[in-house]
Amino acid sequence: MDIIKAALDLRPPRSNRPWPPTQLALALQGGGSFGAFTWGALERLLEEERITLDAFSGASAGAVNAALLVSGLAAGGREGARKTLEKFWTDVSHTATFLPKAAALPLGFLARTLSPYQFNPFDLNPLRVALESHIDFERLRHVVSPRLLIAATRVSTASLRIFRNDEITSAVILASACLPLLHQSIEIDGELYWDGGYIANPPLTPLVMETNASDVLIIQISPTKSRKPPRSRRDIEHRIDQINFASTLEREIEAIRLLAPLCAGGDASGKWAKLRLDRIAAEDEIEQLAEHSPANLQWTFVSRLRDAGRAAAQSWLEQTGDFSPHFLTG
Repeated sequence: MDIIKAALDLRPPRSNRPWPPTQLALALQGGGSFGAFTWGALERLLEEERITLDAFSGASAGAVNAALLVSGLAAGGREGARKTLEKFWTDVSHTATFLPKAAALPLGFLARTLSPYQFNPFDLNPLRVALESHIDFERLRHVVSPRLLIAATRVSTASLRIFRNDEITSAVILASACLPLLHQSIEIDGELYWDGGYIANPPLTPLVMETNASDVLIIQISPTKSRKPPRSRRDIEHRIDQINFASTLEREIEAIRLLAPLCAGGDASGKWAKLRLDRIAAEDEIEQLAEHSPANLQWTFVSRLRDAGRAAAQSWLEQTGDFSPHFLTG
């Protein structure tokens, strides 16, 4: 590890690079309604026309946001992307607000005692309707840039599947967001899939490998820190989910830490030698985020997350040429 640290410390400081970057790749984490934080961050980044958005990777809510943005870009440029994101999150929150509260109570009980094949035999999924209402998947499949890398988990082999632009349908996004205790597995070409966050939340190494950008920004929404010791069964399950979905990202970051200096050695003027990996995190902006529910789609909470995402992106854009306070790579 000392050799790796020394190699990273010798890499050129950020002050030698233009800031903000002219080309950017984004890794968008999943986390239910916390994805509204990503919406706000993306909205702010879209306003920076000097930044070319080269590629996106995403899982679950990150996959949803990525597909919304790229579809909106294809239909109406940056303003089209902004409007698509805004309309989706506004409509989803509005719909959730007016669901009968009594109907949600037995579902919560049933979801903890029965499988989705029992309590939801017709595989009703409101996300499917929302996606097909806001994303032109036919147009999306013909988009070459920005690149999309959408993560899903193969149930049969516990392995990662990355779907790219020309493969993306509503089923792919649903697969990436499929929590198996709430929804039936999504079948694509004879293979069953669950939430991509179980394997990659979000896919980071594939994004670094495939993007043309040397600057990669992770938008992290799954909490890592929790001040409240979990005591009840519900709180314990909630914290287990947080740990599972957060740990995949930390493993990928560590892999990049190890891989970057090795690749840079034979790539002195290329992407790996210039790689700069940054992160903004929702839990740095929303106090005690871990105690909130990612199923909360109330507009007051959603709009608070959006505003926090905008503010975090603004702070990131206003950094000086020094190293990121999060230090991921040089």
